Amino acid sequence: MILLGVVLALFFSGVLPSSASIFPFPTIPTDCVEAHRVCSADPRCEALYRGLELCAADAAVSPLGEQAAAECLERQDALLAKHPALLVCKCQRGYRKEEQCLRIYWRVRLLPGEDELEISPYDDTLMDTRMASLVAASSFMQLDGENQCLKAAQDCGLYEKCGALRSEYVLACTKRVPGTNRCNQHKCHRALRRFLERVPEEYSLGVLFCPCTNTLCGERRRKTIVPSCSYQEMDSLQPNCLHQQSSCRQDDLCRSRLADFLNNCQPSPLTASGCLKDSAGLCLRAYAGLIGTIMSPNYISNSSADVSLWCNCEGSGNQWQDCLRLQSVFTHNTCLRNSISWMGSPGSLPADFTPPPAPRPSPLVQQDELLSNNHLPEHNNIVVEIEEEEELTQREEDGDEGGQFDVIPLYSERATVSNLGSSGTGGATSLTTGLPKSALLILLILSASLSWG
Repeated sequence: MILLGVVLALFFSGVLPSSASIFPFPTIPTDCVEAHRVCSADPRCEALYRGLELCAADAAVSPLGEQAAAECLERQDALLAKHPALLVCKCQRGYRKEEQCLRIYWRVRLLPGEDELEISPYDDTLMDTRMASLVAASSFMQLDGENQCLKAAQDCGLYEKCGALRSEYVLACTKRVPGTNRCNQHKCHRALRRFLERVPEEYSLGVLFCPCTNTLCGERRRKTIVPSCSYQEMDSLQPNCLHQQSSCRQDDLCRSRLADFLNNCQPSPLTASGCLKDSAGLCLRAYAGLIGTIMSPNYISNSSADVSLWCNCEGSGNQWQDCLRLQSVFTHNTCLRNSISWMGSPGSLPADFTPPPAPRPSPLVQQDELLSNNHLPEHNNIVVEIEEEEELTQREEDGDEGGQFDVIPLYSERATVSNLGSSGTGGATSLTTGLPKSALLILLILSASLSWG
């Protein structure tokens, strides 16, 4: 008992670490689903949240009137004052509750300002900013003149999950709705997102960003996401870019992916990568996150790595400059261009060790100086004609490049190597190795003192 008294005296005198460092109290939840769960336990908090959901439902039908908007904002302020965790919560990409989480995130931001629409709702603290998986992807690509995109597709086919999910999205994006000549774009988008979220990045991003030195490779890369269904309208008429953006911001998932892209692909002349966050990996992931939404981008032609949205600025009226700024975020974005080029030569950019800075300034503002000329970016070869597809297929067959891309055999019909490229980790950490040494010391002393009676 004397020994126990000595230990407690040392503990409270500060010689031994405090209990807070050994057994920390739970912090404010950063996940929006968890933050809402805590809120729902409080009837007042839950009532305020339900009120905001009604406001969002009304706003989806028509713009809120001045009085209604003021009342909704009053509810929002009351909710966030009562439960501030809802203001700082974030979501995880590809998480099974991602859409539920994003719905909560945007409900407590009922009428977000332009700045809020460019702040990512996703939590990047768990991201592998060293880009190990992207380095692995680029290591598959040897610039020896061969069709790198065909090689990336073959590597994907040899990995069970990649081959299966790639076949799934190609089937979803090429199958016509019965009685029509149209694909089911919603199913196509969902299958594309599944592929990009569930397949290891060394395969998924390898297929998406494979470097090309010839037009045959470039055409295969441009057709990777099956543009005839993933973003083109059946009549091949491009929508207005601002209308497309407006439609995107009415959907929680699309709005979130766009905000993530604007946040993580902000250009800056002060970094080696040309990105404000100095992370090619974050930019590539954010770009890939847009694929499978109404704002799916793609390569402009089969002869370059330039990308663009499938839209134009016709009919923009006095918002012409706003439309051009939106286009230029893709067509004249140094960060995005360098990040895509990095996949072909990973030694050209340093590894990402720098923590992400504050998401300012807006990329839409930074692009103003690029808009001195009022002409639209070219969209050469965006529309893939049937004759071009047949010619491409014939050229691939004649050159022993493999079969046509748009029709991929079901994975079950193909020979595969299921363990190729697997990088799973296992093993559990013991309890004793997870505890601090000071905690073990205290436990041993207490145990000894009790045993001595």
